[in-house]
Amino acid sequence: MIRLAAPEDLPALQDIECAAGEPFRALGMAAIADDDPPSIEDLAGFRNAGHAWVYDAGDGPVAYLLAEVVDGHGHIEQVSVHPAHARRGLGRRLIEHVAEWAAREGLAGLTLTTYAEVPWNAPYYSRLGFEILDEEALTEGLRAVRAREIARGLDAWPRVTMRR
Repeated sequence: MIRLAAPEDLPALQDIECAAGEPFRALGMAAIADDDPPSIEDLAGFRNAGHAWVYDAGDGPVAYLLAEVVDGHGHIEQVSVHPAHARRGLGRRLIEHVAEWAAREGLAGLTLTTYAEVPWNAPYYSRLGFEILDEEALTEGLRAVRAREIARGLDAWPRVTMRR
């Protein structure tokens, strides 16, 4: 079941993020696997804004999605599924749930940034209807998102910005 994250869910979201990072190690992206999860404070900010959703398997979250509004679009900041629950459509369900939220809010669609060559990143999102944006199509807000990612060192591997 998809629901808004509760305060007591936040440590579980950190655990999900750490576990979801591990598969990157096999792709030679150990820095991503070793990256710290979002802080409880950062997660609480999304939760307090009503922009943190979890997929609860009955005994707590096994996947989550964080979003924000960027230049009139719902921007997916993070979507992570615990590997023990992967390949069951949970990420897709969360994305569709957030697409419905964006539509209710009158937003123009969804955006996200992701790794271009990771199979469960850009190729996956393409199958969900996202399209890669050319650099000149990026809005000011998306440029700011990319600048934050570059500052964090996430551009050690090719990244793309996508919109649906």
